[in-house]
Amino acid sequence: MGKISFTKLFIILAILIVIFLPPLLKYQQVRARSRKLDRQIKSLKKETSRLEEERRRLQTDIIYVEKRARDKTGVAKKGEIILKSYRSKR
Repeated sequence: MGKISFTKLFIILAILIVIFLPPLLKYQQVRARSRKLDRQIKSLKKETSRLEEERRRLQTDIIYVEKRARDKTGVAKKGEIILKSYRSKR
């Protein structure tokens, strides 16, 4: 058997690149999307847990319900002083 010429080697390499590069790029895109969706799922699970805790407290903790209602409406008990803080949005 003789040596493979540079031209034949280049052609074989080019064919392999044409065959395997598009699926590899697609795989990289799918992996990146998968990681992004995993982060989104984690964030949504955390938010769901927070909201479930909020719901539980609203259903069972009358003091919490009263505090939330007074905070939302700005109503104070007799003798209470309401302090509000304003944070700048950056």
